[in-house]
Amino acid sequence: MSDPQTLRLSVQNMTCASCVARVERALSALPGVSDVRVNLASETVQAQINASARISEVMAALDQAGYPARTQSVRLNVASMSCASCVGRVDKALGSVPGVLNVNVNLASETATVTYADGAVGLADLLKAAKDAGYPAEPAEDTAHEDRSARKDSEARVLARKAALAAAFTLPVFALEMGAHIIPGMHDLIGRTIGHQTSWLIQFVLTTVVLAGPGRAFYTNGFPALFKGAPDMNSLVAVGTSAAYLYSLTALFAPTLLPEASRAVYFEAAAVIVVLILLGRWMEARAKGRTGAAIQKLLGLQPRSARILVGGELQDVAIERLCTGDILVVRPGERIAVDGVVTDGNARVDESMITGEPVPVAKTAGDPVTGGTVNGTGAFKFRATRVGADTTLAQIIRMVEEAQGAKLPIQGMVDRITLWFVPAVMALAVLTVIVWLLVGPSPTLSHALVAGVSVLIIACPCAMGLATPTSIMVGTGRAAEMGVLFRKGDALQQLTDVDVVALDKTGTVTAGRPELTDLVLADGFDRVEVLALVAAVETQSEHPIADAIVRAARAENLARYDIESFEAITGHGVRANVAGRNILVGADRLMMREGLEIGMLADEERRLAEQGRTALFAAIDGRVAAVIAVADPVKPASATAIRVLHDLGLKVAMITGDKRETADAIARETGIDHVIAGVLPDGKVAALDKLSGGGQRIAFVGDGINDAPALAHADVGIAIGTGTDVAIESADVVLMSGDLRGVVNAFEISTRTMRNIRQNLFWAFGYNVALIPVAAGVLYPAVGLLLSPVLAAGAMALSSVFVLTNALRLRRVRPAMDETESTRPTVPLSPAPAE
Repeated sequence: MSDPQTLRLSVQNMTCASCVARVERALSALPGVSDVRVNLASETVQAQINASARISEVMAALDQAGYPARTQSVRLNVASMSCASCVGRVDKALGSVPGVLNVNVNLASETATVTYADGAVGLADLLKAAKDAGYPAEPAEDTAHEDRSARKDSEARVLARKAALAAAFTLPVFALEMGAHIIPGMHDLIGRTIGHQTSWLIQFVLTTVVLAGPGRAFYTNGFPALFKGAPDMNSLVAVGTSAAYLYSLTALFAPTLLPEASRAVYFEAAAVIVVLILLGRWMEARAKGRTGAAIQKLLGLQPRSARILVGGELQDVAIERLCTGDILVVRPGERIAVDGVVTDGNARVDESMITGEPVPVAKTAGDPVTGGTVNGTGAFKFRATRVGADTTLAQIIRMVEEAQGAKLPIQGMVDRITLWFVPAVMALAVLTVIVWLLVGPSPTLSHALVAGVSVLIIACPCAMGLATPTSIMVGTGRAAEMGVLFRKGDALQQLTDVDVVALDKTGTVTAGRPELTDLVLADGFDRVEVLALVAAVETQSEHPIADAIVRAARAENLARYDIESFEAITGHGVRANVAGRNILVGADRLMMREGLEIGMLADEERRLAEQGRTALFAAIDGRVAAVIAVADPVKPASATAIRVLHDLGLKVAMITGDKRETADAIARETGIDHVIAGVLPDGKVAALDKLSGGGQRIAFVGDGINDAPALAHADVGIAIGTGTDVAIESADVVLMSGDLRGVVNAFEISTRTMRNIRQNLFWAFGYNVALIPVAAGVLYPAVGLLLSPVLAAGAMALSSVFVLTNALRLRRVRPAMDETESTRPTVPLSPAPAE
């Protein structure tokens, strides 16, 4: 069986939480479809399918459920077509792309029109399929996807026009009916002038225009859903306003069918409800457009075109047509198009969008550059190494989109409730009407109608459906702007349950690059000579300690000696002949093995070890000449970040392969609570199990290949983004900052987002729990209060707007630690990596 693939589609007609539940149920019932995640806020569905052919089944199921997937069409200019068989091959190539629904190839115009599922296919996929078939294609015009923000803006404009039109026709209705009840003398004035019957006729005409025009979608969507046995928010509005409208029609044209005391019209209720809900949806559309602002910012970092060298000539090409190996030219102030390696020139590049660091980074030949970053000064050429979906920026965007579509565990409770919520509300509305008809005061029928319609209108579960996904969208988007990428959305909730943060040492707490810190000489030896001779030996070694010694010698411009012989002594050190001198470099056991006296340098070695340094001895011509200390410096932000984690109530542990003395020295410097030292690379999972004893939940932070099993095993794996791709793929959260500030920010955004979700859910559920009984009339016997359907519609619309507005507050979350919040650079305290 083929490996599952992720399908992401944009879905229409979802308006409330019950819609989400129905879409999820429809897709989950399909064979070969799993892990269905429906997001009301982004109006998308994401699922795992076991074959590309399943896409058509998913599309059909969505259509059958009444929530069709959005489609896009693109027109391509296709080269190299010469006959009908070419047409067939192009048709087959494009039609085989998963998510393509229809292909129309025209030989005469040399074009192909492709209709595909929005979100399942990208323009680059179509161009690649055509090119691979031997028929290079390019967009016939600018066919860039209408982004979600633009679509919501367009939707908001349409809703604004509908709401304005509905309000224009509703205002006279409201004035005639409510004015007669509120303004003294107006009832008599209407009676003396146009007459009450004429007033009702005017209200009938204007209300009919409102319901049949701007409000028509409520009925064309709501009643079919109701007849399918799957009522949604539109069904509640349609039934409620229809009841008020039909009751009013009866009172106007067949008054004898109603008791005299109940002969009243409620045209203004039906019309005003439509206006208020359209107004609420307009505000929702505007707010939803802003929930995806982070994605739009990231998309805005992608240049539309790039300048490449072809045969010594510069050409401007669309970003989609770039290939690996292309040579691109970047001028000062331009944005780098794709990932690559500098081949010629020098520049300073602003990489703050990736690292969060504001200082431009110098780039010369051989240095990597990242697509989306900005060239500050200097022009350069680079070779493209990753294009399209493989670039760092594209992967970041994909991570954010997947996190935004995630379903948190807390959402499961909401789904279970909303699945039966709308049918329960309709049943409650019917029960309300029956109770009022049986025991209500006169006019019984009017009171029953008002209470029943109010229950239907006020109980729409829009706010419930929006409560979680909007906060996730805004929270994960803001996290991305802060350099925190949630690869798995549920980590957003799991972080709030963490008790212990376990840190890998090398590259996480420390810089991961050892530096020479001490060179203590025995009597009779010269520092310059000893360091030069030892550095000559270490040029033959790839160990990080050797690299630190060699770099120190080069920094001092010391003489470079030729090596005459070299021997690695496993577990002890190395032996070499340099410039006619016999050199030994290694641990104290190498000196003992060779029968050399360490003497006073033994005390120095112990002192350096207690300070967290790794100490080696050097011997020249049979005499111990020096003890050399190397250390991996603690990252400047580590101590501050660990202190902030303590302030958050978290314990901090460190797992390292170094010996206990070294690890304890780092722990003292940074404030780490617990140290597990001497851990072999394959022992980190066992170390995590030891830390989790007693049911504690663990977040593990690491960056190396040997961290991947631990990242996957921990309750939450957090990868430093400067680490390896393997580590990043094993993690739940990826930090782009390269140090522990990102860990603090991850906990901050997690805490703030989950608090925001709970606020939204409290409001959404509390609103319904509190107001449904009021709408049903429980306060009428005590205080004579019966909620008007108009007020119910206003309250319902405001509840959704409140939830969205509350979620948007997450856009203002500030990093708990930014690039300016780091401690002074610490002196090197830890040894070279033992991992």
